[in-house]
Amino acid sequence: MSARIILATHNEAKVKELRTILAEVVPAHHVVSARDRAVPDVKETGLTFAENALLKARAVAQHTGLIALADDSGLSVDVLGGAPGVFSARWAGGHGDDQANLELLLAQLADVTPAHRGAAFVAAAALVTPQGWEVVEHGRLGGVLLTAPRGQGGFGYDPIFQPEGYELSTAEMAPEEKNAISHRGIAFRALAPHVREALRTAAPQPRTSGSDQ
Repeated sequence: MSARIILATHNEAKVKELRTILAEVVPAHHVVSARDRAVPDVKETGLTFAENALLKARAVAQHTGLIALADDSGLSVDVLGGAPGVFSARWAGGHGDDQANLELLLAQLADVTPAHRGAAFVAAAALVTPQGWEVVEHGRLGGVLLTAPRGQGGFGYDPIFQPEGYELSTAEMAPEEKNAISHRGIAFRALAPHVREALRTAAPQPRTSGSDQ
């Protein structure tokens, strides 16, 4: 069976995470990434997470003819008025430079006391079919920002984010524990019924035999 779902990302860490989250809906080996199909990167020119997720999913669905899933997500810091927000992946200037982004944010918050280090991971997940059906779902995980990185797992700002009610950073959590509470997990689990419906609609219908008599 050929792939039926394509993830609009070149981030292999994110691909691995999303395959796990979507496993109950579609087998991991039926899910490919934009990198697998050599789909060019899509510029994130939207002003909201939902706009960017839709931009990416639309472009990849059109390019490949497959059902496309995309997300845009980032960190919203209370004392920064919601920034970095949609600029989270390029906060330090270069897109996807996790270490530089993390170090810049820590420097900007160096004098902020623990009581005012509230933040949230926010995500929008989009599904777009080649026929033009579109759905967007949202997810949010609240917590606080640490003063120094902890843990080797995850990616992005995970090493400095401690979810509300937990003693671990998201980088210290096992993947299944993080996925169970993450903003991306919440958004994609909400999207899962729509993915199932899109797959059902796209599946070849069984042929029925008939008689000309």
